[in-house]
Amino acid sequence: MAKSFDFAKAPAHLIRRTHQIAVALFMEEAASFGVTPVQFAILNALIDEPGQDQVTLAARVAFDAATSGSVIGRLESKGWVRREPDAQDRRRKRLWITPEGRAVAIKMRRAASNTQRRLLAPLDEQERAQMSALLAKLVAGHQDSALL
Repeated sequence: MAKSFDFAKAPAHLIRRTHQIAVALFMEEAASFGVTPVQFAILNALIDEPGQDQVTLAARVAFDAATSGSVIGRLESKGWVRREPDAQDRRRKRLWITPEGRAVAIKMRRAASNTQRRLLAPLDEQERAQMSALLAKLVAGHQDSALL
């Protein structure tokens, strides 16, 4: 008889559950801003590197390039992002964060920090550092795959 699969202990299942918890915590902490974690990541990426094209930005925040346009559109409708055609290639769109978007993103950083603190609260200081290091190693180990 085949041994049953204990999905409750499977790393992929635990990572999925952790993601659900992280998103729920972020949505609670950032409720007053009305943004998603991906929108927050996009705003911060544009603070760090203004003028990125839409495809590069999607790759930087590990989000599907095909659906990033609608997410960026929502940020644009709030007046937080400006999208313009590239001067050399009019099909390509370049993105900038607006002064209002920058101010909001900086205010949201407290919500993001609170999310991280709450997410890792069940762990002691050493375990938090170890968890972060292991997750970074796991992501880096799959960085070159065609998954995202």
